[in-house]
Amino acid sequence: MTRDTLTREQIVKAAIELLDDEGLDGFSMRTLGKRLGSAATAVYWHVGSKDNLVALASDRVWEEIALPDLAGTDWRTATTLMATDLHATLIRHSWLVQAFSSLVTYGAGKARYDDHTLAIYETAGFTDARADRAAAAVLTYVLGNALGPAAQVSLTRKLGPDGDARLSDSMTKAREVAAEFPRLRTRLDSTAAAEYGSAAENSFEFGLEALLDGLENRR
Repeated sequence: MTRDTLTREQIVKAAIELLDDEGLDGFSMRTLGKRLGSAATAVYWHVGSKDNLVALASDRVWEEIALPDLAGTDWRTATTLMATDLHATLIRHSWLVQAFSSLVTYGAGKARYDDHTLAIYETAGFTDARADRAAAAVLTYVLGNALGPAAQVSLTRKLGPDGDARLSDSMTKAREVAAEFPRLRTRLDSTAAAEYGSAAENSFEFGLEALLDGLENRR
């Protein structure tokens, strides 16, 4: 495609697909150009820079998150729905977590999410700075829970074709070290411990509920 036949919409869509496949570290304008059947220079003409394109792709991903109707949904249910949807989105697009720490991401998609989040807390009775703190607390919690899965995807990709085997070998060594400590050894010996270092079942839901309990007490 020439720059005249390419559109920004096509570029951003292809960028998201490439980022999902290769991650932020494996993303390049040249590879994206090949995927689009175009020269990298044509892509640059539409988006300006690689960082700007990643910011555009990031913002588009935020638009995937549904916004609950506040007229018929209580604040805790609405918060849970948005936090759970965001968590699923961060797992689906694992590169987005890394983009948070390496780029300034902005745009109407994230602003849409942030504005609706604040509306939830204001409806619940949080005002001004309290609404901001509540929103930040939940967002930080969700991001923290997405870090582990995102890091595992990135590490497996970095290790290459034999990544699963190498990762399994490292986990075996980690379990051997953990077995020297009584509480960790007890968990490793239980049938519930599927893998050392993995999150317990329903830990995200448990933590989110506990966080919302705390916010409820501060309303």
